[in-house]
Amino acid sequence: MGQHGTACLSGTTGSGATHLVRRGQRMSDATSDKPSAEPAGAGAHILLFEDDDTLASLLARVLRTEGYHVDVHDNANEVPAGARLAKYDVVLSDIHLADETSGHDVLKRVREAAPQTPVILMTAYADIEGAMSAVGEGAYDYLAKPIEPTELKRMVGEAIARRKLAQSEVAPPTKADAQAVAQIVGTTPAMLTVYKTVAHVAPTTATVLIVGESGTGKELVARAIHAKSPRATKPFVAINCGALPESILESELFGHERGSFTGASAQKRGLFEEARGGTLFLDEIGEIGPKMQVQLLRVLQEGEIRRVGAAETIKVDVRVVAATNRDLKAEVAAGRFREDLLFRLQVVTVNVPPLRERRGDIPLLIKHFIARHADRLGRPAPRVAPEVYEMLEGYEFPGNVRELSHILERAMLLAREGVITASDLPPEVARSFGAHVAATGGSGTLADDWPTLQVLERRYIDRVLSRTGGNKTRAAEVLGIDRRTLNRMFARERAAATGRQLTDEELDAMEHETDE
Repeated sequence: MGQHGTACLSGTTGSGATHLVRRGQRMSDATSDKPSAEPAGAGAHILLFEDDDTLASLLARVLRTEGYHVDVHDNANEVPAGARLAKYDVVLSDIHLADETSGHDVLKRVREAAPQTPVILMTAYADIEGAMSAVGEGAYDYLAKPIEPTELKRMVGEAIARRKLAQSEVAPPTKADAQAVAQIVGTTPAMLTVYKTVAHVAPTTATVLIVGESGTGKELVARAIHAKSPRATKPFVAINCGALPESILESELFGHERGSFTGASAQKRGLFEEARGGTLFLDEIGEIGPKMQVQLLRVLQEGEIRRVGAAETIKVDVRVVAATNRDLKAEVAAGRFREDLLFRLQVVTVNVPPLRERRGDIPLLIKHFIARHADRLGRPAPRVAPEVYEMLEGYEFPGNVRELSHILERAMLLAREGVITASDLPPEVARSFGAHVAATGGSGTLADDWPTLQVLERRYIDRVLSRTGGNKTRAAEVLGIDRRTLNRMFARERAAATGRQLTDEELDAMEHETDE
């Protein structure tokens, strides 16, 4: 950084010559040490702006160990133009640069010429205002010095992955794509009907409409159709039609020509072109307006699109799979959705049932999500107490499978001693179970058994907790005991679930952990 600070790259070690660059001179891979093996990031191009020669060399070396190609400049006036800039996957820039330029200048020029290219800004003066300012101007992220190599590699790798996702540059089927059907968990008759429909429609080119409530897994069904189709080696591109204003959605779907509207500084391919030969998934199709309905109908009828601002049409070979949580027939009757478009979309309809209509799948889903979250969080999968299954199987799940996933992730983070118990579930689940118990005049699905006094006591405590919204202090008052006694009971229960018996000293030590 010259006068702005000292070169700093925390934790950097290694041997070999360090290649320095002069002011205004580009340092490319031709002047660097190549890694002996190509890691997963091999091939990505990084554009680095740093006016401190030593730090620039160190940063470039760290990035090259990941297999990236790195080009280095020391001032914002050297931001490449047009197609030359488009080749870079990430731009990394210090705030203070040579020739009285700055990282903000780099950010502005990149945003104008290649708005989808992520820009990461670096500075030795880390503060919340600087971070908010950088992100507010359109920076992907903000990196404070001294720079940790692991954090630098993580942030750059994440930016590259997000850029590829945004561009929908989907590679041939990965392990995740190939297992798309396997991720749709369920063995109930309702789900078997879904599987059969997917198996029949996937090998065809028919347009498919997937219908179901929010959170039921409609995109997973769409991915399964793609993965089992002859188009599986081509892109699967997804867009939420309800998340964008219609003017932006038009540009996203069909692309635009340079100068076609304010801010259109370069030609852009739309998602129909990005998905050429593959599948385009239009989620929340019921949210699009009349103009977009007409344009989409023409694409489905003619197999061609017209970019915004263009005079000529472009032929596209894309399979369309759409999804909605609306009753489109009711929308047609109300005059809000075109009937002819509905006919084009629902050549085949797949109905994905809500979770409350497939309660028999809940135990399987619990095991599936716990295993998945455990893998992602890098921790052992916890055990699940029997009452958790009972409470979740009786819950209505307005958010469907997505809500169950979130409930279990929360429970895993709150669980102690490797066991998920009723107290780890959200208050709304406890309230629902308590209401069910009150309505049936018993203890839920266990009303017909012969419980022990200990089981009856635990049921009563759970019922009081549900009535108090999980407030342990209030529950202890209602039960006529102090909170310490209640906490000790929970600690014993958790230990017993793992086959342990606690001494009084251990209970005293655990009291703080259970006092939530």
